[in-house]
Amino acid sequence: MEISGQNQNFISARDLGVVACTRCTQVWPAGTQICDRCGSTIVARDEKSLQRVWALWLVGLMCYVPANTYPMLQTRTLLSVQEDTIVGGAVELIHHGAVGIAVIILIASVVIPLAKFMAIAFLAISVMRPSSVSSHHRQLLYEVVEYIGRWSMIDIFVVAIMSSLVQLNTLAAVNPGRASLFFALSVIFTMLSAQAFDSRMIWDAQTRQERNPRDE
Repeated sequence: MEISGQNQNFISARDLGVVACTRCTQVWPAGTQICDRCGSTIVARDEKSLQRVWALWLVGLMCYVPANTYPMLQTRTLLSVQEDTIVGGAVELIHHGAVGIAVIILIASVVIPLAKFMAIAFLAISVMRPSSVSSHHRQLLYEVVEYIGRWSMIDIFVVAIMSSLVQLNTLAAVNPGRASLFFALSVIFTMLSAQAFDSRMIWDAQTRQERNPRDE
């Protein structure tokens, strides 16, 4: 709840004496332990949220490095074997005139994962230190990160489809490279990292800034 005025004050659900279930979003009186709707445990704040966020974020980043250095796709023909990384495969598609597909792969496999890493790190840091970005914008950023995370798997889907379609015995075959495993793990860990973030801490940080304006 927001009170308009020269200095905007935010009243949190904790101030109102209620707490929401993080799974089904049902609101209950503060002190409720179990959600009667879905049976989940209700906590006012996840105190270990940031530890899990950073741990999963770091593992995802570690997996993302070999995902871009190892070959994502192996194309074997009767005369040669070609291995392409994510960027190398996109460049190869451009050379064959498939610019649209190459752009989609680059956005889904390079731009979105890197943007997710930066966004998650920014959100985690912003709840520990004063930030000039408003709570509303940070909440919107968190929702966008959670929503688009799954679309990073499009590169894995392309490899899986090509591997199943192009199998001509000794003439030609397309197989997934070592990078596909690391890329899938990177996407999974970054998705888990985003889900581990307790967005209610964004509003707690806002409340702290309002009560202690000298710390900004």
